[in-house]
Amino acid sequence: MPKQTPSQTVGPYFAYGLTPQPYGRPGIADGRIVNETVPGERIIVTGRVIDGAGKPVIDSMIEIWQADAQGRYAHPADGREADFHGFGRTGTDETGTFRIETVKPGSVTGSDARPQAPHLNVTVFARGMPNHAYTRIYFSDESAANESDAVLGLVDAGRRGTLIAARQETAGGPVYRFDINLQGDAETVFFDP
Repeated sequence: MPKQTPSQTVGPYFAYGLTPQPYGRPGIADGRIVNETVPGERIIVTGRVIDGAGKPVIDSMIEIWQADAQGRYAHPADGREADFHGFGRTGTDETGTFRIETVKPGSVTGSDARPQAPHLNVTVFARGMPNHAYTRIYFSDESAANESDAVLGLVDAGRRGTLIAARQETAGGPVYRFDINLQGDAETVFFDP
């Protein structure tokens, strides 16, 4: 039986093939998860990917999967005719910055039938990482929901802040700031797949 080929962390085809927009090429996904027809509060999530030495990771890729404003994931068995697909992918720029344009997700019901706080599921791909890293982005203005979230409750209280995006009001609408620290004292909490 053939073995699975190893993951490619970086290389000539990583960015060009998966996040080709900076090269003037269309991609199958980008940092804009929703169009104008999708209901919900429009938000921007932005931040930087930072390595253990505090330097920006300029060639990383962020994938987002999320529920819509009603707390429902896009799924073929759902039967909805909607423009919401809930998936986005973006690379980091020369400062290690990423940007996601979406709607704020609603609370979802977990597999244990308990409600989960609004969140974004995040996969991080970066140089030197043979395996992807999985994390979540929660929202600072959802403190009551965050307090009762079963997944967030599993995280040591002193480290939960690494999963909370800070809301900022801007002229263009709400912006949530969330840095992804791959190592070090402020390392973002990552989950087993």
